[in-house]
Amino acid sequence: MSGFVGSQVSNDERLANLEQVLFRPMGADGVRARTGLYERVLDGLTDFISTFRPEAAEVYRFPPVMSRSDIEKSGYLQSFPNLVGFMCCLAGSPAEIRRTANRIYEGEPWTEGLGVADLVLTPASCYPVYPIAAAKGAAPDQGWIFDVGCECFRREPSRDIDRMQSFRQREYVCIGSPETVCRFRDDWIVKAQSMAEQLQLPYSVDVANDPFFGAGGQFLAAGQREQKLKFELLIPILSHDKPTACMSFNYHKSHFGEAWDIHLARGGPAHTGCVGFGMDRMTIAMFAHHGLDLSAWPQPVLTLLGL
Repeated sequence: MSGFVGSQVSNDERLANLEQVLFRPMGADGVRARTGLYERVLDGLTDFISTFRPEAAEVYRFPPVMSRSDIEKSGYLQSFPNLVGFMCCLAGSPAEIRRTANRIYEGEPWTEGLGVADLVLTPASCYPVYPIAAAKGAAPDQGWIFDVGCECFRREPSRDIDRMQSFRQREYVCIGSPETVCRFRDDWIVKAQSMAEQLQLPYSVDVANDPFFGAGGQFLAAGQREQKLKFELLIPILSHDKPTACMSFNYHKSHFGEAWDIHLARGGPAHTGCVGFGMDRMTIAMFAHHGLDLSAWPQPVLTLLGL
């Protein structure tokens, strides 16, 4: 496994250098302004991932918000209620809104005037695609493929460079028969390793679980791992001992098919799966392993990213 560029300095100094060059603080943990240098590499990664787009994939780019009723129907609140970001707006008559807003100038609390809107911040880029798929009718056995992406939000503030509250995610989603979805997921585990090798990034692949909430969360996580429903491609960013999940490969079984009444043409609920790319984590990993000076990056990598 290759080492980090700049490994002659301490790990804290290395991470601080990455933070200083790639980001600017925005007054909240896990919320960062991204520099032009950072965006150049992220754009290159975006184009690189697009070259692997499955044939006949429908392409959608979603806004950073989605319907609250859709997220409720998908079951996200039951599994991850601690991560959801709800949109809230000042409610009431114009006079009431003005009085509430003016409290800030008087040093008084003003948030009591907020009302929950019909929107939530999108937690993963695949969630808005299921109602779109449901409107298409019965799914063929060979399945549908979607290329989706958006700015996502999860309420998990952290000062670690690899964990953001607001982050960009790209996914390829498959909806079809169990056989089709499992083959899609397994094929992508192989493809993703080739992608990491082309980008000259060290990696490992391991079974994983989602961060389910509450006392029952450990039971759900254990079941997910036991059934090997989720794998992650891990790349060292903070350290080699605790690598960061930069890609994930997920098999949801019939969960979303049942939630959205998506059925197969042959009968029975459709199964779903996805491969997710953490665009910000992948971008940070590129700088962590190739350095902050693009001119010193391996030429094959620069060519792949169009830099």
